[in-house]
Amino acid sequence: MNELTRLILLTLGAGLAMPIGALVASVEHIKSDWLESEFRHSVIAFGGGALLSAVALVLVPDGSEGLAPGWVALFFALGGIAFMALDRYLAWLNTKVSQLVAMLADFIPEALALGAAVATGSKTATILAGLMALQNLPEGFNSFRELKESGNFRTRTILAAFTLMALAGPASGLLGYYWLSHHPFAVSAVMLFAAGGILYIVFEDIAPQAKLERHWAPPLGAVAGFLLGVIVEMFVRG
Repeated sequence: MNELTRLILLTLGAGLAMPIGALVASVEHIKSDWLESEFRHSVIAFGGGALLSAVALVLVPDGSEGLAPGWVALFFALGGIAFMALDRYLAWLNTKVSQLVAMLADFIPEALALGAAVATGSKTATILAGLMALQNLPEGFNSFRELKESGNFRTRTILAAFTLMALAGPASGLLGYYWLSHHPFAVSAVMLFAAGGILYIVFEDIAPQAKLERHWAPPLGAVAGFLLGVIVEMFVRG
């Protein structure tokens, strides 16, 4: 398998996790209210754990490699500030697509970094693709529920839109492959920027939604999400 084919398959596979998560949400129905609430909050927490694993295991270690601490701090902080600005703008618009925008906002920079990683022959590519898929599944699940509850979209419309959005993965990956791979400083900047933004999302949006009073499954879901990311990383690195 040549590099371009591998890149397209990795990015497309990670992207298709979004409509798969949405499909699960479209058929998921638990009759018990408390169990349904526990399940949904656990899915949210699992996504948070997967996002944190991407930050801790790939984006920050690889992004900071070879950079001075000042640059690391700058790009990481810029990511957090940019995502905060986006979050505030969406709140001002009072829109029901905040989860969807957040999903794309971390997916696209990661796909760019993935394309550059494939071009340089880094093992990080496979690890990052696996972590992207892990986080896109619950994000697709939550984004579908958010859009569906707004009452403005049909199930088929949402699933079709999510499937089309998966194509943003290969498009971004190819851009990273042909352009970013020749600019290692830019690759590091993108990784750290994405890491800062993801960390903001986790603690501003995902963690508060995952909490339920006197329920312990959601936090365990976060542990499971992070642990699965660790296992993927260890398996690929050998």
